[in-house]
Amino acid sequence: MFGLGAGELVLIVLVVVVVFGSTKLPQLGDGLGRAIKNFKRAVTSANEIEVSPKKGEIPGEQTKPASDQSSEPATKP
Repeated sequence: MFGLGAGELVLIVLVVVVVFGSTKLPQLGDGLGRAIKNFKRAVTSANEIEVSPKKGEIPGEQTKPASDQSSEPATKP
C-alpha cells in the first residue's frame, strides 16, 4: 500500500495518537466515516434540487391562516 511497511504505519498511528489524543480518535473516525458516506451518496444520487418556493418564501405573500383574513378591512379604534 503506497510503499509503506508495517514500521511506517505504526509510526504514523503513534503520531496521530499523540497529536489528537486517544479520547478524540473515535470521534475523528466517526466524523470521517460520515463524511465519506455523505460524499458517496452525493456522487451516486441524481441531482435533486427543489426550485419551487415554499409558502411564506415569496416576498409580499400573506402567511396568515385563512380564518384570520376577513373580507372587510380592519379599522383602527
